[in-house]
Amino acid sequence: MQVKSRSPDKERTLAIALAVLVTFLWSTSWVLIKLGLRQSLPALTFAGLRYTLAFLCLLPFMLLNREQRTQLKRLERRDWGRLAALGLVYYTFTQGSQFLSLAYLPAALVSMLLNLTPVVVALGGLFFLGEKLGLGHWLGLLLAVVGVLVFFQPGSLPPDPWFGLAVAVFGVLTNAASSVMGRNVNRGRRLPALLVTFVSMGVGALLLLLLGGLIQGFGGLTWTHWLLIAWLAVVNTALAFTLWNFSLRVLRAVESSILNSLMLPQIAILAFFFLGERLSGREIAGLALVSLGVILVQVSSFKKKDASR
Repeated sequence: MQVKSRSPDKERTLAIALAVLVTFLWSTSWVLIKLGLRQSLPALTFAGLRYTLAFLCLLPFMLLNREQRTQLKRLERRDWGRLAALGLVYYTFTQGSQFLSLAYLPAALVSMLLNLTPVVVALGGLFFLGEKLGLGHWLGLLLAVVGVLVFFQPGSLPPDPWFGLAVAVFGVLTNAASSVMGRNVNRGRRLPALLVTFVSMGVGALLLLLLGGLIQGFGGLTWTHWLLIAWLAVVNTALAFTLWNFSLRVLRAVESSILNSLMLPQIAILAFFFLGERLSGREIAGLALVSLGVILVQVSSFKKKDASR
């Protein structure tokens, strides 16, 4: 009996469906994190436990796979340094600051700021690498800035928001830096994606857990807390990243970036229903402008890459 291969159209439909499912899972993470923080989970320790457990989920796939073990043994000192730096920036700094900022700010606000990462990357390329921006980039940047200005009107911020905003902005900068670092590590495709994730997550998560334990302690972890952490680690991290990587085998990078932008409205809707975070019409308009601007910047960036090939 001959097994029929999946047609390209069906495979593409499946990849899109999986990508949308992953964006939903990642969007629910913001709600689950806020719920955990409201139950007095220490933010940094919470983040450290999530990603350390996710790292442990990857451990069998590395140790029981001969090819992966061989690649791990062949890592040079320079590779270890680059992967450790990526883990420090992406997991310890970026994820730590995301959890910490959510302890002080609404989920939709933190999500909007983090969604500006492609804009920061584009501006960084302009000022530090001399990369010229096209009309689409500038229009996208303008829409994003207008969206932020529309959103941040008097009365839209919680009391004493400055520490939370500073942490969130730091997270945006480190997320942009990790995006560039990740591209640099994966550009030559010399190292398998699983290996890059395993080493960088292991280093960053363990440092984050150590930092959280020293600064905030572990608090009184209950079985509810552990269930929440386990779901975030196993389903929303290990499983979701696996499904996302599968979709990347079929979808173009620009398509994946646009689908990833679905998280901003999804987080706002979920936060409204499950966290009671209400948005005014002006704030919704601001989020929409930021989303449109970010998508335009991403599309323009990928068109520029295709033209340069």
